[in-house]
Amino acid sequence: MHSSRTGRVALAALLLAPALLFADYTYEETTQITGGSMLQMIKMAAALNSQARKAGDPVVSTVYIKGNRMAKVSPDAIEIIDLDKETMTNIDTVKHTYTVMTFEQIREQAEKAMQEAQKHSAQQPASAPQQNPNDVKMSFDVKVRNTGAEKQVSGLSSHEAILTMLMTATDQKTQQSGAMAITNDMWLVPEIPGYDQVKEFYRKFGEEMGKMAPDMGIDMSRMLAQNPGATQALSDMGKQIETIKGVPIMQIMRMGSTTDGKPLPAASEAPLPPDNSPAMPSGSDVAKQGMASALNSKLGKFGFGGFGKKKNDDQQAATPTQAAPQPTSAVLMETQITVSNFSSDTVDASHFDVPGGYKQLQPQMR
Repeated sequence: MHSSRTGRVALAALLLAPALLFADYTYEETTQITGGSMLQMIKMAAALNSQARKAGDPVVSTVYIKGNRMAKVSPDAIEIIDLDKETMTNIDTVKHTYTVMTFEQIREQAEKAMQEAQKHSAQQPASAPQQNPNDVKMSFDVKVRNTGAEKQVSGLSSHEAILTMLMTATDQKTQQSGAMAITNDMWLVPEIPGYDQVKEFYRKFGEEMGKMAPDMGIDMSRMLAQNPGATQALSDMGKQIETIKGVPIMQIMRMGSTTDGKPLPAASEAPLPPDNSPAMPSGSDVAKQGMASALNSKLGKFGFGGFGKKKNDDQQAATPTQAAPQPTSAVLMETQITVSNFSSDTVDASHFDVPGGYKQLQPQMR
């Protein structure tokens, strides 16, 4: 009788195994900052910081999934997420160091940041004018458009869907408004064999991170009472995202602001404004002229004031008689993410180990 019962349990475990165990999966992700004012600012810093020179270069990472572990291996860093141990490990392959943070530490860090923000707000001078939340009306708008456009991406036939998000604030006294905007131009394929592994991992990870909210002391009811449109926006967002069919293999995301209530145009709809920022001085320029002189020669004619030098009469006379029309939108950053080289081959467990000889550092808790 005992052996029979054991056999039935073993058979049940065998039948359930496909539903409980997940196959290994690998893919490549290429990320690149392709434009926006932030990239221009980074380029300006490139003469002073060698790392900044790489800001606009594509970064190719390999993502490995094995059960409840994910490793994202980039040229200079490795990030390992372990859902079973509830840890996140960050490895610096240049300095040969690594840190390990538990999900609980991440929650504590977020809670501390929230408390510091509240403390800073309480320390503001009483004479400082306080913004009445009733004077500002918030509105939210999320839409997905399936354009019908098609193109080849990573050797696959894809179709386009554009996600736009707008969070608009309007001052009820002055009627002035401005909006934070995100536009994500997505190219999708109907299905990629095995990619459900990726979606399932991020679903589980999202559930773990979702545990942060109750521990952070955020009064969501008060926030939603001040911005009643947020509740409907969350519902609308869910409905809109459900209309996205397929797996995004290329995404071009723009983040920025608008003043006319319209979303940022997608990458396929309008190019970014031309980059009129000056070329930065080369190493030989700096060696010959010195840093201040080299930067002055490059930046002075673009309205930076020549590092304190007085403009000559010719420059002052060149002031245009008619002001150019103000743009209605500004792109802070444009980023492109492409995924490719999908594989369901067995993943070596060594990808989730810290390399030998690396020194563990304590994470910097903000």
